[in-house]
Amino acid sequence: MKIIPLKEEHFAVVSRIYSEGMATGVATFETKVPNWDAWNTKFLADCRYVLMIENVVAAWCALSPVSKREVYKGVAEDTIYVASKFQNKGIGHTLLTYLIEESEKAGFWTLQAGIFSENTSSICLHERCGFRILGVRKKIAQRNGIWHDNVLMERRSNLF
Repeated sequence: MKIIPLKEEHFAVVSRIYSEGMATGVATFETKVPNWDAWNTKFLADCRYVLMIENVVAAWCALSPVSKREVYKGVAEDTIYVASKFQNKGIGHTLLTYLIEESEKAGFWTLQAGIFSENTSSICLHERCGFRILGVRKKIAQRNGIWHDNVLMERRSNLF
């Protein structure tokens, strides 16, 4: 197992893993996988990684800005997806722990996550990695005409 920076060459597999997450109905409000250019614009250039197992992309993670304002430059939202065949093997924990460490090296002092309330595995993963629940945003948005609650979580670095 190794973790390396996510590059455009990984995007075909990254987008398939993202599509698997979308199919669950509780991983994202998105309903279509974006193309590379849209994906590349959405996520920050720093802290994008893939976890490889025997040269296969098993999981990916990235950060997106929470605001364009300079004062929030150290605050980002994490995104993490594990391919279905690699789930429940500790890969998410390994990758999220790595993302946290690398984000701190890059100057991020707070990571946040907005997770569907039904996505208990992701909530538990984030809690195991030091995130705390700030609250629940009730019926924050619809996906395919169904309203969903979103659990807002946060992890504040001890380094800052």
